[in-house]
Amino acid sequence: MNWPCKFFFAAAAALVFAGTLSAQEIKISHQWKANTDARDKAARVFVDEVNKRDPGIKFRIYPSSSLGIKPNAQLDAMQAGTLEMAIFPLSYAVGKIPEFSIVIMPGTINSLDRAMQLKGSKFQAKLQEIAEANGIHIVTWWWTPGGFATKDRQVGGPDTVKGLSLRAADPTFEAMLKDAGASVHNMPSSEIYPALQSGVLSGALTSAESFVSFRLYEQTKFATVGGDYILWMLLQPLVMSKQAWDKLTPAQKKAFQEAADISDQYFTKDQLNATRDMEAAFTKAGAQVRPLTKAEYDAWVALAKKTAWVEYQAKSPVSKELLELINQ
Repeated sequence: MNWPCKFFFAAAAALVFAGTLSAQEIKISHQWKANTDARDKAARVFVDEVNKRDPGIKFRIYPSSSLGIKPNAQLDAMQAGTLEMAIFPLSYAVGKIPEFSIVIMPGTINSLDRAMQLKGSKFQAKLQEIAEANGIHIVTWWWTPGGFATKDRQVGGPDTVKGLSLRAADPTFEAMLKDAGASVHNMPSSEIYPALQSGVLSGALTSAESFVSFRLYEQTKFATVGGDYILWMLLQPLVMSKQAWDKLTPAQKKAFQEAADISDQYFTKDQLNATRDMEAAFTKAGAQVRPLTKAEYDAWVALAKKTAWVEYQAKSPVSKELLELINQ
């Protein structure tokens, strides 16, 4: 076979391979309620925007873990190529990718404005590099503000959590809480309600969105959320298997990126309301609700720098680099 023919067949084969994802249904898995939780709604915005650009790409969203894959196990499925996409809190992956603790690091991002300023930054590029080296591609830039909700007493500064049993969603965040005298449990947000109900937890840190979506106001009497000083902020993006991402054509990748930008705008605007919705839901349920004061927030940040930050930087040189980049 001469060179022009070889080139033709190679190019044709590449196009067939790249386009195979269009011929099958792209599954999107997540743990939250359909058409209620902002993460599900933003995923539907993303799908609609992709289909405006390429109607040939077929999606199916599986909310409430209806695909039968547990929240943490979605990473394994995407790495194996058996699941194309998931809405995946990156802190769930820290057992395999410890550098991802940076996306929930206390004292680094205290507002949605700051989170969105990092889009297109060296920090985002480095985070994407780590993700792709571990078999996944970060598609969207969805950040969720959150806070504390507890059963027995109001949380303020570090001195108020001693003796509490809390869920925080990340080992480095937990290191800070343990230093303050709390005990910690690691679980996905979908398991918080029964853990509060059974007494395994006396409180939890999670997103304002999850506090409402999972009706955690039914099991708690105090909430520390909102205001100008947010301690708990987490990146919970739409993530794609690197195997699936690599099968997209350049035009399809462009469609995904444009759709992601629109979904980012939608999601961020929605999150500005999520905290207010949480405050309203907890107040209606009879809970006491207030934000952290500046002094309380500053005390947490000072503790984070001595605990969570130190533990995180010790994980690898890349961790140290990410912490420097997020604080630039």
